[in-house]
Amino acid sequence: MVPYFLALCLNLYLALAASRTSAPSGALVVSKAPAKGQYSKIQDAVNALSTSSTTAQSIFIEAGTYNEQVYIAPRKAALTIYGYSENTDDYNQNVVTITQKLSLNEVATDDLTATLRAWSTNFKLYNVNLANTYGEGKQALALNAAAANQGFYACKFLGYQDTILAQTGTQLFAKSYIEGATDFIFGQHGLAWFSYCDIRVLAASLGFVTASGRASNEAGYYVLDHCSIAAKSGASVPKGAYYLGRPWGDYARVAVQYTTITNVVNAAGWHVWSTSEPNTDHVSFGEYGNTGDGAAGTRVIGTTGTTV
Repeated sequence: MVPYFLALCLNLYLALAASRTSAPSGALVVSKAPAKGQYSKIQDAVNALSTSSTTAQSIFIEAGTYNEQVYIAPRKAALTIYGYSENTDDYNQNVVTITQKLSLNEVATDDLTATLRAWSTNFKLYNVNLANTYGEGKQALALNAAAANQGFYACKFLGYQDTILAQTGTQLFAKSYIEGATDFIFGQHGLAWFSYCDIRVLAASLGFVTASGRASNEAGYYVLDHCSIAAKSGASVPKGAYYLGRPWGDYARVAVQYTTITNVVNAAGWHVWSTSEPNTDHVSFGEYGNTGDGAAGTRVIGTTGTTV
């Protein structure tokens, strides 16, 4: 069951979807042509906020592409970042993009590759595109979600390998677009709920949507709920090239429910981590109420730990 906080956030988002073309009262403003008192870089606006204050904080980003990495340090207050949008319900109308291309070739940890490093509880992001344009070959994150009670609404997450790291805490992703090829929703301890998201796979001969690294019988899991899984528009993806997931950890736990799955997903559904290290002793891979050509098949990875 989706945690109460996340369910409340989703219900509020669905109820309040509208336009947001001006900054809320009290918000710091980031702009490509900043006026006096505004900021040209998102990180500068974040740094201007107190981490010890308990008063709710907000940042409004005007339209534009911002070439930077953003770090949201832990703080006592709830922080909300809004992107300019004429339709907050539709990620296709987003006009704010944060982009960079760090990979594990340049830095030491997955976190340090992320375009947005979100380490604060009660953090929300609306109508912003996060892109890591490094491409194929190394881990290169668009997002590291590393704290509790985080929400991402009508956002786009663009990457190739390891696009979204839901490592710790609880996160809700609603009405968003997620793109990648290899383990592009992954992590070890997070509890992440993806609701009404469009998950799009890139051209590849073999790919994996999720990689749960859960290594013990703890609370973490990933749920894809009322989503769609298909090839990115214009991408040539062979039938059956992708799997819903593979177990990075021996207690991997992922559920896919009420989701439309096209034939880019293999009939087997799920895959071992590797031939030498299958990680299948205690996995729980669940499916319920899905539709589409990729929703049916053998759904077996050679372990009694698999649930369908």
